Amino acid sequence: MEKSRKNLRKILVDLSPVLIALLIFISTRIAVRNPQFVEKYYSDCVYPVVAVCLSSFSNLFSISIWDIFWAISIILLIAGLFLAIFRKIKAGTFFLRFVQVVAVMYIWLYISWGYNYFRPDIHTRLGWVPPKTDETEFRSVLDTIISGANSNYVVFDSTGYSEIDSLIELSYKMNSACLGITYPNGSRRNKKMVFNSIMEKSGILGYYGPFFSEIHLTSNALPSDYPAALAHEKAHQFGITNEAEASLFSYVVCVTSDDQKLRYSGYMTLLIYFLNDALILEDYAGLEKKIDRRILHYLYYRKDYYLNLQNKTMEKAQSVAYDAYLKTNHIKSGIKNYDQVVALVISWYNNSQSGSTIRK
Repeated sequence: MEKSRKNLRKILVDLSPVLIALLIFISTRIAVRNPQFVEKYYSDCVYPVVAVCLSSFSNLFSISIWDIFWAISIILLIAGLFLAIFRKIKAGTFFLRFVQVVAVMYIWLYISWGYNYFRPDIHTRLGWVPPKTDETEFRSVLDTIISGANSNYVVFDSTGYSEIDSLIELSYKMNSACLGITYPNGSRRNKKMVFNSIMEKSGILGYYGPFFSEIHLTSNALPSDYPAALAHEKAHQFGITNEAEASLFSYVVCVTSDDQKLRYSGYMTLLIYFLNDALILEDYAGLEKKIDRRILHYLYYRKDYYLNLQNKTMEKAQSVAYDAYLKTNHIKSGIKNYDQVVALVISWYNNSQSGSTIRK
């Protein structure tokens, strides 16, 4: 009888990560249907505490904890697989440990950040009225962005990154109320990717690691991209899971700054999205003529630069995987969500008083 109880306890202990993961999964299905509850109790109350704890720990290390963690995990997985194949450990034991680790990672993801996927969209959170965007409205905002890029053109170099980081933080603090975020929400230390080359070949120039609240940017990002890319990843640390919303936050934080480099980076980055949408317009060539030739030449150079870093096969595989991940987490448009920033920027200008006072 005692032996049966011990066996039962062992089974329950072994399966506890899986059972908790199942409860987390059920809770996510409930969260999808109750975004206001998620916003009030997780995004506004639980997540800021989690972000402070995780970022306080991870910022003790200059190296990316997450990059090291997943590298070690892959090594252990391969080692365990070989041990199971050569019967050094039981196949059942290996499978159980694998399932346990996956379950713990699943639990960790949603508690540390993932429930933010189910909060209301930005229009609901900030009380914005979605505008009926038309070509006239699109052209008006595009002209504003072109004008802003032209008037703020500046030559970048790879120095002064720490100052840029501080300026972005200052702008986030100043814009926290209008963006509806909790500031400071812990701390944000940019970390270079440990496996930089692999990420670049996959088309990844920056990412947010929610497991340890870490921000990562590639060491080969062009200097003029650095401010906007850093502001984008910082937006994720503030609990913004939607890629288009993170790009909007980056735009607002950069173009409302007193610093010319931040403003230029913000305008230039959004100009790329707007020009992509403008390709269907009959007078596209005329729109290009409005852009400072130095900026236009740079945009062509930028495109070739990043394409040369990528491996098409790895980039496609990463895109497919991330598309599936986003769709699983209530981002219905998947990877196309990045391109939806155009509509959000137009909405910003229509709904926010700050939109009319953005520095040009």
